[in-house]
Order: sequence, then C-alpha cells, then structure tokens
Amino acid sequence: MWFLAVLWASCLLMGTHAQSSTSFRRANAGNGRCQYTFTVDSPTEASCPSPGSSPEMEALKSRLGVLEALVARLIGGDVLSVSSQGSGSQSGLQDSYKQVMGENAQLQREKQRLDRQVQNLQQRMEELRQEAESLRSRPCMQQPPPRVPQTDNSFRPESGPAPSHLVSRPVNTRGDKSSLRDPAWHYENPGYQELSAVVTEVSAPNLEGPADISGCGDLVWVQEPEVHRKADGIAGKYGVWMQDPEATEPYASEMVWRIDAVGSEVRQLFGYENMDQLSQGFPTKVLLLPESMESTGATMYRGSFYYQRRLSRTLLRYDLLSESIAARRDLPHAGFHGQFPYSWGGYTDIDLAVDENGLWAIYSTDKAKGAIMISQLDPDNLEVKGTWETKIRKSSVANAFMICGKMYTVASYTSPNTTINYMYDTATSQGKTISVPFKNRFRYNSMVDFNPAQRKLYAWDNYYMVTYNVRLGKQE
Repeated sequence: MWFLAVLWASCLLMGTHAQSSTSFRRANAGNGRCQYTFTVDSPTEASCPSPGSSPEMEALKSRLGVLEALVARLIGGDVLSVSSQGSGSQSGLQDSYKQVMGENAQLQREKQRLDRQVQNLQQRMEELRQEAESLRSRPCMQQPPPRVPQTDNSFRPESGPAPSHLVSRPVNTRGDKSSLRDPAWHYENPGYQELSAVVTEVSAPNLEGPADISGCGDLVWVQEPEVHRKADGIAGKYGVWMQDPEATEPYASEMVWRIDAVGSEVRQLFGYENMDQLSQGFPTKVLLLPESMESTGATMYRGSFYYQRRLSRTLLRYDLLSESIAARRDLPHAGFHGQFPYSWGGYTDIDLAVDENGLWAIYSTDKAKGAIMISQLDPDNLEVKGTWETKIRKSSVANAFMICGKMYTVASYTSPNTTINYMYDTATSQGKTISVPFKNRFRYNSMVDFNPAQRKLYAWDNYYMVTYNVRLGKQE
C-alpha cells in the first residue's frame, strides 16, 4: 500500500513538469528505522538556490508532508487488518492460559493437603517418641525365677504297659535329645497381631466362707501358677494347650495336647501321653490338621478338637479317631481376623471354651458393637443352641473362660498382679463386676481356659504352659 501512495504522490509532483526526471529510494537509517528518499529535478534552475528562498521548494516540502501523512495512515491500516485476522488465535491462547491456571490452582490445593498430612504424621511420630521415652523411664518390676516343672502324681497313668495306640519312644541312653522332641519352628513372617495391655492392680478379696469343691458356686480364688513346660522357639511365644475333660478312645483323659500358635500356617497338633512327657518334651502323637487354625481359641471335648479356620468365622470339629473334619459351621455374624480381639490381639476374635455345661463360643459382632457375645454350641454339628449379650467390651479384657455356665474375664495379660474383673451368668442373664486376684508370672498371658474334669485353669504365659488351681464359693 505504501508503494501505491508513493506512486500517487509522484504523479502529483510531476503533473506540472511532465518532462522532469524523478527518483525514489528506500534505505535503512543509522538508528534502525526505514528511510525514504524522493528526488525531483528543478524545472528551471540549474543549481540549488539558497535554503528557504524558493517558492517551489516550499511547495515541495508541503507536498512531501502530505505524502508522509498519507503513508503513515496506510501503514496503520495494515497493522489493524493483521490484528483482526489474529483475533481467533488470540482467543485460543486465552483459553489455554485459563486451563493452565486452573490446573495450577488444583496442584496448589493438593500440595496444601499433603502438607497437612505430613504435619499430622510428624505430630504422631513425636507423640509416639514421647510415649516410648516415658515407657523406658519406668522402673522394671523384679520377676521371680520360674519354678522347675514338677510332675503331679495325679497326672501319671496307672502302672502297666502303655496303650497300644501310643507311639513307642526309643530308649535314650546317650543323654541326647530324642528325635521325637518338639521341632523348633522358624518363620520369617510370624503373622500375628499384638495390641496394648490394660494394667489393673486391686486388693485381695475376702476368702471367708466354705469352698465348693465339686459344685458350681462363684469363683472366689485362683492359686499361683504351676509351670509344666516352656515352648521352644519363637513359634511358642503364645499357643494353646489342653486335656480332654471327657476323653474317648483311643486317647485317655491323661493325654495332653498343644499347638504353638505363632505363624500363618498353624496345623501341627502335638499329643503327649501325660504331663510328665509334656514336661520332658516327648510327643507320642503328631497330627496335621487339614485346614489352618487361627489364634489361641481352640479347645478339646469328647474326642474332638474344636478350632476356628484361619481368615474366617468358620468353626471346625476335627475328630481325633478318624483324623478328619467331622463338622463345620459359620458362627453367625461373628467378627474374625482382628475385628473384635482380646486386648492383646493375636486375632483372638473367636474363643472356644468348655465347662460342666458343654461347648461355648465367646466372640462379638458388628451389631453388638464389640460387646462380648456368648453362644452355647452343639458339640456334634456346631449349631448355636443359645446366645447371650454382655455389657463388657471384648477389646477391654485380656481373656475369658467359662465355669458352670458363667463367663469370667481377665483384666490384663501383662500385669503380674491383675484380676478376674467380670462375671456373666447365662442362667440368670445377669453380669457383675468382681475382683479375684490373678497372676501373670511371665507377663504375656495369651490363653486361659478351664478344664471341668481337672478343676484347673490352663494358661499359656509367654512361652510357658501353666495351670492354676481354683476355688469356688459355696453355691446358695
């Protein structure tokens, strides 16, 4: 466009002097700007007059000014035209900018959320550090040395040859360990659950009044624990051991059974001829359960081993004679695998127990919101015969057992001097707080069960298998 303007201006200048010669030149100036040069020959003068003295020069200057203004206006129009053509691309750039700014704002919000989580974690770590420092500063109580296991004559079998169903033991004349000693299991990942302890210290109860030797009065006294055996290896930190109160052939009532419960595949059931063989560590029978067991809630009754199948609420009855599963049934709505355990953890959601009235299950459900539920079970098919709901939370106690249809709970699994702190009577559907002293000599009691035939509590306290004599008050 500027070229047409120059051409038009040239025509104006040459309109009067058609015969005159003209020239137009464009070059870059020293300051970086474009410089235009337009040359017109004088029609009458042979040489340039003095500046400012010629009327023709003045007219030429005026026309050049008009030319420059016209060129400036035309160039400005081109720029506006180019701007109008680029308005579409400018709108696209604005949209992209808005999208980038939105994503940036979202990233900023996510960063702030992560910063808050980091602060919460740092605060929790500081609380745990302070708690650990507080625990380390507490003085440790002096632990009495464990008693050497003593053989109770009441557990010795009658004189005579051993029953034919028991595996014979090789004569050990060299003093080394028999090949029948319990194996020490080794697990890279024990797969067990531990929670915190509840420590309770109370005064001794009043023991005045007659004792009920064989009846079903309330529990009033528990003797000091008697040690029978210490388990080997980490697999024996906690476990379950028992005698069948109503044993059937081929096993006698003196037969002792045990399982080390640490591990993800707990299946080996060890049998000992009597308490003496348990103390020495010579099993006469080793059974391999067809399905893995969970936790320490198993029990023995009428020739069957009852236990909870791992990772489920399924109860199994394993028949010792046929060495096979004789019955199975889900315990309705029962929590399992850490939903409602005892305070020490160990996936102790379902605890099976035996007393004078038969087979029981101690557990909880979502509906009960963690409160202990008690169900009496049919020992043949595991069907629920009756259910009671208590008012004590299962996670607030360390263990529970049944005596004469009454459930008793242990307050702590680590305190050396704790109590049996609650009793619920299924005959009256009433519960009450009690205070019967109880000793955790080795300070990690993971299993407590009552044997109605032996009239003793059986417990597994930090590798040690112990029993407690009990005393019941006179039944009114």
